[in-house]
Parts: sequence; structure tokens; C-alpha cells
Amino acid sequence: MISEVAPAKLNLALHVRGKLPDGRHAIETLFAFCIDGDLLHAEPHEEIILHVEGPMAAHVDCVEDNLVLRAARALHERRPPMLDGGARLTLDKRLPVASGIGGGSADAAATLRLLTRLWDMDPAHATAVAPRLGADVPACLLSMTARGDGAGDALVLADDPTIAGTPVLLVNPRIALSTAKVFAAGDGIDHGPLGDWRLGRNDLEPAARALVPQIGEILDWLTEQPGTDVVRMSGSGATCFALFDTDAARDTAAAACPSTWWHLASVLR
Repeated sequence: MISEVAPAKLNLALHVRGKLPDGRHAIETLFAFCIDGDLLHAEPHEEIILHVEGPMAAHVDCVEDNLVLRAARALHERRPPMLDGGARLTLDKRLPVASGIGGGSADAAATLRLLTRLWDMDPAHATAVAPRLGADVPACLLSMTARGDGAGDALVLADDPTIAGTPVLLVNPRIALSTAKVFAAGDGIDHGPLGDWRLGRNDLEPAARALVPQIGEILDWLTEQPGTDVVRMSGSGATCFALFDTDAARDTAAAACPSTWWHLASVLR
């Protein structure tokens, strides 16, 4: 059995700039990744099968249409015909679903990394499959700090040495939030390009807060915690995050986090 972490994804800033010719939203974002996330295991098996366990397993709606299975099947189609057999996959689901931190996309990307190892395939096959699974999957496949343009899938590695090693606290109100609904509720106004991410914003936050008011409560609470640097919502929500000056400040905030909220104390990669 081999294993792979599916790191939680953060959008340190996310600017919505309009629409692409294919109808998708044009965004400018800076992706960063935590050292923690879901955990995926794989071992040889005659077929491709998936078992889901872990604290968030009950919230995975449809195992048969899970992005892990879709990723595994898409990659399997690229295997040489003379190579048969599949994989038994076990997803230890630790991140909340539909939460703006790339849980499903990160799981799909981890599946691609894991199975290229198990099946001894060229990683270029995973790179080719990733865009078919979702706009965030290429970034999650990379799992390195990168600027994303287009739909977020045109990636350039970011050269910012201040990011890696930064203590971070993720907080979610335990409410799933549909990305499509958040984009549909947006104001459609181009508020300007992404420059310095620390001075940036998340253009989806107002729409997400209207749908889930608890997001505002979490952002306010995080802002009040001593030692915070940047406080923002990630992706389409409802997960929010705070970057801290020190591990101790992050841990103090984590210990004070209300029990009704999910939280994760981590470090950026």
C-alpha cells in the first residue's frame, strides 16, 4: 500500500475579472497549500474501487461519482492495453466538503499522483487528465504556491519566500456551500486586477456571506485573534483562514475556536 496527502488548498486572494469565451469565470488568484489535508491510500486490485472513511466520510454524498473514482478511471484509460488491473483506493476524508479549500479537487489530484506511482506511469498522463476533472485540479496536482489565471488553471509558480512555513488557522461553520450558487450570486463587476496578494481580496466573499452569514462571524472572530496577519475567505467559502505571525499565536486561537465550528491548525507549504 502506498499513500498520498491531498493538501488543503487556500486562495490567498481571488479576483473575479469577467467571463471566458467558454462561459467559465475569468479569475486571478494565488494558490497556496497547507501541509495537512485528506489522506489517500492505494494498493493493487483487479478493479478500481473506493472506500471512504474518516471524520468527514458521512458528508461524501455519492461514492460512485466521487472525483477520486473519476480521476482513477480517467488515468486508467491512458494505460497501455496490455496492462490490466486497477486499484483499491481508501480515502481518509478529513476536510469538510464544498468548503472552498479544494477538498474534492485535492483528492482527485492526489489520486493522479498516487496512481501514476502505483501503475508506473509517466506523470505527464496525470497532467493531461487533471484539467478534465475541474479548474482547481491542475493547481492541486502541483500543490505548490502558484498564481492561477484563466479559470484558475493557467498556472505560474509564485516566487514569494514569505509564504512557506507561515502558520495558518482554517475555520469553517460546518455548512456546505455550492460554488455555482456563489458565482451566480456575485455582482458581476470587475473590481480590478490582482497585484500584491496581501493587499488583495476575495471577490466571492460578499455573495458567500449573503448565503451563509456565519462566514462574517468567523471573519470577525479571526480578525480579533492576536497575532493575525491576513484574514480572508478561501475560494467560494465557507472556509475562512487567518495567517499568523507565530505558531503559538495560531495555537492559542485554535484552542479558543468555538466547538460549533470546524477548524484546522496547519502551516503553509
